[in-house]
Amino acid sequence: MLSFLYARQSGLDDPVRLRRAESTRRVLSLELNHNRDVDRIHGNGINTLDIEVIDGRYMLSGGSDGIIVIYDLENNSKKPQYTCKAICTVGRSVCRHVHKFSVETVQWYPHDTGMFVSSSSDKTMKVWDTETLKPAEEFQFDGNVYCHHMSPVARKHSLVAVGTKDPKVQLCDLKSGSRIHILQGHRGEILSVRWSPRYDHILATASTDIRVRIWDVRRASGSLFTLDQHNGDKSKASSEAVNTAHNGRVNGLCFTADGLHLLTTGTDDRMRLWNSGTGENTLVNYGKVVNESCKGLKFTVSRGCSPEFVFVPCGSSVAVYGLHSGELITMLRGHYNNVDCCEFHPDYQELYSGGKDCNILAWVPVLRQPGIEDDETNSKRGGTQAAINPAFEDAWSSDVD
Repeated sequence: MLSFLYARQSGLDDPVRLRRAESTRRVLSLELNHNRDVDRIHGNGINTLDIEVIDGRYMLSGGSDGIIVIYDLENNSKKPQYTCKAICTVGRSVCRHVHKFSVETVQWYPHDTGMFVSSSSDKTMKVWDTETLKPAEEFQFDGNVYCHHMSPVARKHSLVAVGTKDPKVQLCDLKSGSRIHILQGHRGEILSVRWSPRYDHILATASTDIRVRIWDVRRASGSLFTLDQHNGDKSKASSEAVNTAHNGRVNGLCFTADGLHLLTTGTDDRMRLWNSGTGENTLVNYGKVVNESCKGLKFTVSRGCSPEFVFVPCGSSVAVYGLHSGELITMLRGHYNNVDCCEFHPDYQELYSGGKDCNILAWVPVLRQPGIEDDETNSKRGGTQAAINPAFEDAWSSDVD
């Protein structure tokens, strides 16, 4: 670390390199934090988590009990041991607007914490006012809603992509409060939808028909292409006939932070990395990625690291893979039952995971041990006492002395 600081101070290195190096070190040292608890509110499994990007302070959770909770992640006590308190709960006992069945997805509005959106197996998607905890808008669908997603970068539209039991992908407009468009092409239930973080008009959808389609929502002529695990012909005729992303239901999608790559997971126990621009399978081998989820799998990718990492629920653990190497870095174990979702906090390189054991666990980087580099340097010099770096010496002196 001192070498990075010196190189940055002397102008030999880009400041970004220091930040990436420290972010990477922190991710590689993630451990279950026994000093940080998250209020246990849910009486059933936790399906979904989302941390807002405005302040990085508030986290949403949605559970199989139909309850939505907002947590404050900030340590207001300033003590090493603290609990992330639930500051708001949308539950059956306090709110008549609560979902009747399992909440499958929750998401903060990307540009303002005053609003969030939830979707449920009760065939509804609700747009909530955070201040009043009442729905400002409600969309009804013909089948169970498995997923929804708002673009993190869109400024020219306010579309929410919705995946339901129906093979058609629904596009709902928050401004008009209506469903304005459907995307046809899939032949099975839509288990995951994701907008590109690079282009506000590019959408990826995954289905039980073992296909992943990439759409340009400005076009009315159908999907741009269908991903093919064998890197076959990308022509439309070929795509409709044989192109498949997995050999089982595709139930998870996640773009990298730069939007250049797309990750997919399937019930064939495989995870694949794709070039999102060309649809090419990069052929990164992650090995067997156990996928027991009956519905959508909520996994996430790190941001600001070099290289980047993927966090995937895997049974009762969270598997951490190198994004481009495919190497299994570690398994984060702590849950007593299957993990269904995880969310990465890019500001602090922390990870939160939720599972069927009704717990939300916080995985936090281990603090760097002071003096390690100094001790190594001193031992090489043959010294018996730890040398003090001049940058950290106390230059204060007393007039009395």
